[in-house]
Amino acid sequence: MIGLLARWLIPNYENTADGAVRRAYGQLCGIVGIALNVLLFAGKFFAGTLSGSIAVTADAFNNLSDAGSSVVTLLGFRLAGRKPDPEHPFGHGRIEYISGLAVSALILLMGVELAKSSFQKILHPEAVEFSPVAVVILLASIAVKLYMSIYNRRIGKKINSSAMVATGIDSLSDTISTAAVLVAMVVGKFSGLMIDGWVGMLVALFILYSACRAAMETVGPLLGQAPEEEFVRRIEELVMAHDEVCGIHDLVVHDYGPGRVMISLHAEVPASGDILELHDMIDGIEMELRQQLDCEAVIHMDPIVTDDALTTELRQKMALLVKEVDEHATIHDFRMVMGPTHTNLIFDAVVPFGGTKTNSQLEEEIKQKVRQMEGTYFAVVRVENSYV
Repeated sequence: MIGLLARWLIPNYENTADGAVRRAYGQLCGIVGIALNVLLFAGKFFAGTLSGSIAVTADAFNNLSDAGSSVVTLLGFRLAGRKPDPEHPFGHGRIEYISGLAVSALILLMGVELAKSSFQKILHPEAVEFSPVAVVILLASIAVKLYMSIYNRRIGKKINSSAMVATGIDSLSDTISTAAVLVAMVVGKFSGLMIDGWVGMLVALFILYSACRAAMETVGPLLGQAPEEEFVRRIEELVMAHDEVCGIHDLVVHDYGPGRVMISLHAEVPASGDILELHDMIDGIEMELRQQLDCEAVIHMDPIVTDDALTTELRQKMALLVKEVDEHATIHDFRMVMGPTHTNLIFDAVVPFGGTKTNSQLEEEIKQKVRQMEGTYFAVVRVENSYV
């Protein structure tokens, strides 16, 4: 259904790289989600009233909260599509993440309330009346929620929306919880066991789990999580495809919302090259990154000596030496300054976050190892962390 509606309502619907198309998909899925969840709420509330089941009623209000979540998601997509302004020069894309966090909070609140109701039903159990109508409604709900999970996750991945992927996960959890409610009704019919309250508690726990998981999906981008490995790999491949580029480092990715990504990096180029030609190449790479990865790029050009045998040999030795200190360490910006009494080896070492040693400790270890080398070498080294 979503695919058919997209063909009818979204011009150029296949071009999801277009921000307008992406927003249209988000709004379409939000509207469909509101409609389906309201229908499910009405059907389940009727079934819960008919059977006297707290679990069915809990599941109904879960769908009502999902409708509210879809409203928040819809508003999030609309507000995130606003153009940059003087107060927000990087746009409003992060509103989508904030809306996802709001959805998670609504789901969490509903889960807590349903857990309270279920706990009371556990303390004071009541028989649930078996109703064929309620069974049919629950079966239909399982089918609808499964469909919603599939299309939300598929479209979410297609347009790179963590909020929609989280909605898909929530719909899958709803499918499982509704199935559990149906099992409780059938068990009560044929065995007389009053497990309605326990199943209602299980539904509430599923809702709480979904809320926490959805929150994690949206909090990460807001706090500034590391970029995806595939995105980093594509940046490296595109930049390193130019023969004049000897290496890249200090890559930083700033995510201001889907379609609003800014990156900065340092590109190492031969110091002996023509600076105007190299600068023109760097401008071209920035344009390629903008066109192919839909991001704004700023590249700093680092000249390195590539035609001196001693410099090349010592750079390779330093690269191996720092790996003895930390196996994940790399070096960049290597240069030599020779003097009458000693030679300074100047470079930066990069290590991942989360190591057991501080940067100061690593720096001191590297300096000691350099002093133990043959010759009068001293390391002037700065240890920094990788942001990817």
